[in-house]
Amino acid sequence: MAKNRQTGYNFGTFAGVFTPSILTIIGVVMYLRFGWVLGSVGLPKTLLIVTLCSLITLLTGLSVSALATNIQMRAGGAYFMIARSFGLEIGAAIGIPLFLSQTISVAFYTVGFTEALTLAMPFASAWDPRVVGLAVLAAIAAITVLSASLAMKTQFIVMAFIAASLVSFFLGSAPVAAPAQAPAASGIGGSGAELGFWAVLAIFFPAVTGILSGVGMSGDLKDPARSLPLGTIGSVLAGYAVYMAVPVALYFFVGDNRELLLSDSLVMMKCARWPWLIIAGVWAATLSSALGSLLSAPRTLQALAGDGAVPKIIGRGFGRRNDPRLATLCAVLIAGVAIWLGDINAIAPVLTIFNLSAYALLNLSAMLEEMMGNPSWRPSFRVNWALSALGFLGCAGMMFMISPLATGVAALCCLGIWYVQSRRMLVSAWGDMRTGLLMYITHWLLNRLSALEATAHAWRPNLLVFAGRAEKRPRLAEFVEAVTGTAGFANTGDRLQAKETIEHYGYGPLKPNTVVFGDSSPAHAEAIMHALKCRRNVLVFNGESGSGLFSEEDFYLDIWWRGLSGSGAFMLALAQLIVRSPQGRHARLRLCHILESGETAEAVAADMKAFLAGERMEGEVVLAEARVDPLGRISIVSGQSPLVLVGLRRPRLDETVESYAAYLEHVRNAVSLPNAVFACAAEGIIFKGIFND
Repeated sequence: MAKNRQTGYNFGTFAGVFTPSILTIIGVVMYLRFGWVLGSVGLPKTLLIVTLCSLITLLTGLSVSALATNIQMRAGGAYFMIARSFGLEIGAAIGIPLFLSQTISVAFYTVGFTEALTLAMPFASAWDPRVVGLAVLAAIAAITVLSASLAMKTQFIVMAFIAASLVSFFLGSAPVAAPAQAPAASGIGGSGAELGFWAVLAIFFPAVTGILSGVGMSGDLKDPARSLPLGTIGSVLAGYAVYMAVPVALYFFVGDNRELLLSDSLVMMKCARWPWLIIAGVWAATLSSALGSLLSAPRTLQALAGDGAVPKIIGRGFGRRNDPRLATLCAVLIAGVAIWLGDINAIAPVLTIFNLSAYALLNLSAMLEEMMGNPSWRPSFRVNWALSALGFLGCAGMMFMISPLATGVAALCCLGIWYVQSRRMLVSAWGDMRTGLLMYITHWLLNRLSALEATAHAWRPNLLVFAGRAEKRPRLAEFVEAVTGTAGFANTGDRLQAKETIEHYGYGPLKPNTVVFGDSSPAHAEAIMHALKCRRNVLVFNGESGSGLFSEEDFYLDIWWRGLSGSGAFMLALAQLIVRSPQGRHARLRLCHILESGETAEAVAADMKAFLAGERMEGEVVLAEARVDPLGRISIVSGQSPLVLVGLRRPRLDETVESYAAYLEHVRNAVSLPNAVFACAAEGIIFKGIFND
């Protein structure tokens, strides 16, 4: 990992990661909502809620640490990690909503500060909250635009106020008398209503998030590989310690006075030794969260612009620190509009879902990378994939618990952005895990497949084609494509080494079950006999070299039928694949049969029609009278059919290559059709099992 960076502020762990993360985690929710949580579920369940929520954030922090120590981190934080793992399209689908979430969060916390102002200064309620909010936003923006270093130093002052407020609270005592009901800040305090455990957990969970504020400073860290793990995990553990201590102290002060806890959002201030420090802490918490979001959001947008997901001009950096001033201006404008429009609380759940989506993908990325074990995955901070999987499931479950509707809206937004980015056909300058993931899945499926026995019910064609240069045999290529389609595989082999290839070709359980020869030349007799001996089905394509095997109008697909025995069921299975393919969508199936001695046309026709009806297949029945040359009758009846399937007999046990070559020559000369396919089933499955015998 490179430690000497040319741009950015080169912040250390404490200033660059721990401080913005802990100040976003220990926010205004702690001051105005903890009493309501404690009053709703009691102390043991409150501690359990804090533990479960903090555990999800900790697991995400572990995943972030693993990802951060495996790549050279640059600006963009969570977006950068996701884009490098899942590709630019998915990265943008999460990164753009994440930027908007961080930007609207600035407005959300600014409005929270304005509302908290009225709790201690009632005279401020006469002021226009929108004007106050815009003034506060302007002050925060000025700090961040002037210097991120100044903003970080400001956060140290904020942290001092929060620490002082906590000291004031822990040194406090029980309220002298139960106070009158105090109003809760909109969208920040408790609702006053008593809810169940899981509902309270879902409402409380956003309070322990916030690690993305520190992660978002990745481009301004001196040593991201060291600072991100230490700062992220340290902030989660510190926040957990505070969140466990506050309800214990509050319970010690107030006891079981649930009415007080549920109704008074300022109960912490009433318990504190110096109440004004709690108010200062509330103000500091809202301002620090707004400041942290306004530091992270432009850097996310700058990274998106650098990758081409948004116009590159937005990501232009200024000065030797590469400050994202244009991106900051965009964030301030969006936040200002949100403040002026008001009613930000209505979209608060969607904002939380966007952050959780990023959390979930970070966990999923670390889980998949650890499971796949690609050579490129060498993090210095290793995390067991099961822990990342728990983090992913926890984030996904929490999304639906918070709001199924908001989750659906967020998912539609992400899918829409993904679709637009995919249509733009952007080319990234880095590799991602998608190819490796598909290879991993393929490897796992092949191992599973090798443990299963092949059955007729799940039969699929896996063709090995010997046809020379495929571009000179377009009709054969059309036939192979129609047979395989989405249901099978096709590979070509060297005709000069057909015998050896048939025996050894394949990958694991994906060995060819059907060998296709481009013609029925007697020279192929030995290879055909060897394929049948190796229990491979054989297809011999006797077709013209021109194109246009399948017609755009209705045409007949003939099967010369002697029942399901022999190769009949095999040919019928091939026909089903062909008629379902795009190439064969106009095909009309015909079962053709040469009457043998003792058979009557009426009885045979009735049996064949009953078979088709019983198998839920549409088709016609064609009967031909037996003659001296049955194969010649095939040529006459099917002379106008574009594709004809005819059964081919297997060699006798003692048959020589010369004898079988003579048989192939006779068949080829007798069945003189433009496109005839001779089929012989030899695979070790019962093809009749595909149909009802």
